[in-house]
Amino acid sequence: MRITRRFLIINMILAILYIVWWLIPGHVGNLWLYNFLLIGEVYHLLVASLFWHTIWPGERKDLNFFLKRDDFYPSVDIFITVAGEPEDVVKKTVLAAKSIKYPNSKVYILNDGFVSNKSNWRDIELLATDIGVECITRTVGGGAKAGNINNALSQTFSDIVVIFDADMVPYQNFLENVIPYFSDPSVGFVQTPQYYANFSKNDITAGAWEQQELFFQTIMVGKDKTNSAFLCGTNVAIRRICLNDVRGLNEENIAEDFLTSLAIHQHGWKSVYLSKVLSEGLSPEDPLSYVKQQLRWARGSLEVLFGYNPLFKRGMSWSQKIEYLGSALYYLNGVVVFIDMIMPILFLIFGILAISSLTTFFAVFFLPFMFASLYTLNKASEGKVTFRAISFSQSLWFIQIMALLSITFGMKIEFFVTPKKKQAGNFLYLAYPHMIYIILIVIGSVLALFRWGFTPSVATNISWGVFNAILFIPFIKACGNWDLFYDLRHKSLVSNVKSTETVVEEV
Repeated sequence: MRITRRFLIINMILAILYIVWWLIPGHVGNLWLYNFLLIGEVYHLLVASLFWHTIWPGERKDLNFFLKRDDFYPSVDIFITVAGEPEDVVKKTVLAAKSIKYPNSKVYILNDGFVSNKSNWRDIELLATDIGVECITRTVGGGAKAGNINNALSQTFSDIVVIFDADMVPYQNFLENVIPYFSDPSVGFVQTPQYYANFSKNDITAGAWEQQELFFQTIMVGKDKTNSAFLCGTNVAIRRICLNDVRGLNEENIAEDFLTSLAIHQHGWKSVYLSKVLSEGLSPEDPLSYVKQQLRWARGSLEVLFGYNPLFKRGMSWSQKIEYLGSALYYLNGVVVFIDMIMPILFLIFGILAISSLTTFFAVFFLPFMFASLYTLNKASEGKVTFRAISFSQSLWFIQIMALLSITFGMKIEFFVTPKKKQAGNFLYLAYPHMIYIILIVIGSVLALFRWGFTPSVATNISWGVFNAILFIPFIKACGNWDLFYDLRHKSLVSNVKSTETVVEEV
């Protein structure tokens, strides 16, 4: 990260000035809509402040480990969690785990296929026998992935436990990079990044990776400085006695890794985030799998926010509490995006104005804050933030609202394994809300221009709506099976050409 403290302070000052504008009397149009917008802007400022806290320049000084120590080889059990994934995917991961260079490790397949009613659970057992690793097959379910790991913990005895998802293929040097950190007896776990080897396959894999890259290469690096990095479910090594302290992985929440991390930090253990890529896995390859994964993450994080609010947890520093709060708060973004979406529609179609102010006066306060924030994000991520990543994040508003509603009304969301291969079909329906929004903006723009002409208010709200619409385009593009559309169009053109040739021959 190459952002300076001076610039972050400037960004903060611009943010405060922007919020002050909202408190100046005389800007209120419709009071209810104005208050909704104000709440949204306060949320933006809060999230931005938490992000600034994460990326604040500094170095960590609370660790005492030896990266090169020839006599430190604690026993390691490598757990590969499986719940119906294709055998070829599992085999690749298991063989890679067996080839890890380390003198004191053992590989286990944690087979949850039987309790998950997967048809290939026996094939996974046979695969383990063929490769020469032990397979632990659960016969009593409960706790989803966390329950599967806890079951294996009760049957194994190593000093360190390493967890990989079925598709996460470790490099041979995984343990030689990770284990030295445990020479500091206060280190509870070492988390490494998730890297998607298939990121270039299509728009979904690329967008998912670009979002993950910001998280693993910027946000997690920042969290590590305050001993606030958390478990990410895979590519992680955990000290067994640390897990014993918190009674294993949390089985009460579909974001089991997030809550387990919270408990580990409460018990005084330290976490380490190693930003070096030491394994590679598979991104969701189709829109439905991607959206389901995001729904699971949103639901789990919001449950943490409302049911296990980190601000009220003892045993953690305020920096740790702030970092956990920032991660959970992110998934309320969908509500704020929805508020921002409907405001231009309410004016363009119904003439209801939330803000009564000159556009130029508003821009004097808003634009410096916006451009400074974008510059901060770009610099902190070393230029790796893409328009597609921002589009995907904003376009998930409906998923985040679904997650919030499911918590509000007590609806249960089952844990499911993200498919490791592309699901067939056209998933354009996932983008119907976004397409309907674009249609409403077009209709509203025509109506507003017809009724009031090109006034400053009309121009501002059309621009606002068009900006939102443009943000949704990469997500809409990713959801549609446009190759099928082009194939059908091509076949139709070929058929028309052949029909024309037939008519010409008959003539």
